[in-house]
Amino acid sequence: MTHNNRFFLMLFSTLFLASPDADAGVSLHAAGSTTVLPIVSEAASAYHKAHPDITITVSGGGSGVGIASMIQGTAEIGMASRDTTPEEQAQLDNRADGKVDNMVIARDAVAVVVSKAVYLGGITHLSLAQIADIYRGKVSNWKQLGGPDAKILAIDKEASRGTRHVFAEAVLGSSHARAPGASLITGSNNEEQAIVARSDQAIGMLSNAWLNDRVRGIAVDVNGQSIKPTIAHIRDGSYPISRGLHVLLPRHAAPEVRDFVHFLLSVDGQAIVKKAGYLPVR
Repeated sequence: MTHNNRFFLMLFSTLFLASPDADAGVSLHAAGSTTVLPIVSEAASAYHKAHPDITITVSGGGSGVGIASMIQGTAEIGMASRDTTPEEQAQLDNRADGKVDNMVIARDAVAVVVSKAVYLGGITHLSLAQIADIYRGKVSNWKQLGGPDAKILAIDKEASRGTRHVFAEAVLGSSHARAPGASLITGSNNEEQAIVARSDQAIGMLSNAWLNDRVRGIAVDVNGQSIKPTIAHIRDGSYPISRGLHVLLPRHAAPEVRDFVHFLLSVDGQAIVKKAGYLPVR
């Protein structure tokens, strides 16, 4: 199943789980990263089948939204595809109703993606410095990097997105770095994947699980080697833009909330992680 179809299936599942018949049971809400969302949404469906009295709705918005939902207490579970900043962690540690635990449920890579035409035109690998030059506006045509004679469409992400945070840290040297070479800013993985697929000159940043025939992940040159964003290279740590995928759980969460997070880390939950295209942590 493609991620486009999976995305709409997840929305359908969420609406189904939130039916009025669930009023007699317990309702939980998970919010945040659209990278973590496929795992939690699929797990929510599986968990609901085993516990029909528990309703779990899942919404995106980005890692910043997931972390803020924990700080503000507006969701039972936060989802984030990056580490918390020191400022965010201080707020999580000083919540009036108790600290928030941060659990890694999977690992993935932030793939540097290009349109199929760019890949077939010769751009199959770049160094971090070359990628940085694109996003800083120093390189504006693929021909300058040995590719087709076409203007580069560089896609950035909203500042609140975990993928952007990790990418900018690794490529531009700071999670807050500006990207003047980018001409388009996107939100969700689904949105960016669709734009790259429709273009013949784009470059962007996506979780490795969102690659397909029209959205190609290029290798990153490291010490003379071209490292592809594969599960094997995430596992051995050689791919330079890897990360943990997190769920944030209040330390004094209700038993139902804690049990669902334990399910994510169980054998069945980690099988869902693998099915979604990410690297299990157990």
